Amino acid sequence: MPADGLIISAPASGTGKTTVMLGLLGAFRRRGLVVQPFKSGPDYIDPAFHRAASGRPSVNLDTWAMDRDRIAGLIGAAAGADLILAEGSMGLFDGVARAGAAGTGASADLSALTGWPVVLVLDVSGQAQSAAAVAQGFARMRADVAVAGVILNRVASDRHEMLVRAGMEEAGIRVFGALPRHAAIAVPERHLGLVQAEETPELDRIIADAADFVAGHVDLDALRGAARQTIPATADPVAVPPPGQRIALARDAAFSFVYPHLLDGWRRAGAEIMPFSPLADEAPDESADCCWLPGGYPELHGATLAGARSFRHGLRRFAETRPVHGECGGYMAMGAAIIDKSGQRHEMAGLLGLVTSFEKRRMHLGYRLARLHAPVPGHGAGARLRGHEFHYSTIIEQPDMALAEVVDANGDSVPETGSRRGLATGTFFHLIAEAA
Repeated sequence: MPADGLIISAPASGTGKTTVMLGLLGAFRRRGLVVQPFKSGPDYIDPAFHRAASGRPSVNLDTWAMDRDRIAGLIGAAAGADLILAEGSMGLFDGVARAGAAGTGASADLSALTGWPVVLVLDVSGQAQSAAAVAQGFARMRADVAVAGVILNRVASDRHEMLVRAGMEEAGIRVFGALPRHAAIAVPERHLGLVQAEETPELDRIIADAADFVAGHVDLDALRGAARQTIPATADPVAVPPPGQRIALARDAAFSFVYPHLLDGWRRAGAEIMPFSPLADEAPDESADCCWLPGGYPELHGATLAGARSFRHGLRRFAETRPVHGECGGYMAMGAAIIDKSGQRHEMAGLLGLVTSFEKRRMHLGYRLARLHAPVPGHGAGARLRGHEFHYSTIIEQPDMALAEVVDANGDSVPETGSRRGLATGTFFHLIAEAA
């Protein structure tokens, strides 16, 4: 039976939710509890921080891209925990306008589906008793979403805390703790969100400080007592078709964005994952039967990748006889060139004619539903794939055939169709699950 769970959410982004989540994971772990982290929505980066703090892989649960059975299976696969903590994305009720497989992608939909109560992290800077009106509004918004209480963040003084608590008491909102301002434990950020966990040299210190901070100001026993039983979980996750039996997977600081549930699903299907590092000028293993280039930050390593002759030549040789697929940053690295933010052009592998530029940044963000015109590793022509796109690159040239017909969550056509040439395919979106 899965453990009881909670969703750590907030009214909006930027409230300190991730820092609180890391502190809770670290604090409960110090107590000897096995805590299973999850991430609501398509975030690529937070799960690595969760894993560092909890010691267990964190898995994305996405109600727009995943159906109820897939979500239940992923929860069931994380058996053996004493407590489940799922970090929400954006604000609690923020999702797309039209529901997907099991909801709009909002953290509230995940709460309704699983039965996990919500703990709101409230940034109370600049207000006192008025914060209770915010909490009360969130608690009453949906009858199928239970708000267990709040953690007050960025409290200015003892007097400030007293006034906020008074408002919460009058409104009937439970306060699990109050956190004073503490800039030293902030997690560094850049244009796609947080800097990756493996690129954060002070990560262990940040997690330790966050655990101390949260344990000193939050009633952990009360918080654990508010957790509730989960959705009945299936014994096995829904099958994830692997792209091959032996998968050469690019894996380093330039290529690191791949959903944990996909890697686990490939392994469960009996596939062998064979990591290699393009930044170390490594080519995909010749014994592999397909190659997968995940997303990441190739634009930050343009000169290194352009000089990685063994990687580029080896990838081209591999693609002559076996499929190669890239997602977002991996797709860009398969193209002809990447132009960095300074305007310098870096030659890439040349499997596709794609040229992308970061000189003038433009954000591309949102869910994607794609119908394939041609097969990609693991999925045949005509398959419908659900994914998510998030990048700041601009297409300068895209001369190859379109890989798919792509629409957003509203059903509107998306110009980033992906590309195909020979056995090489690529998309700007990151695959989450095949649609029914």
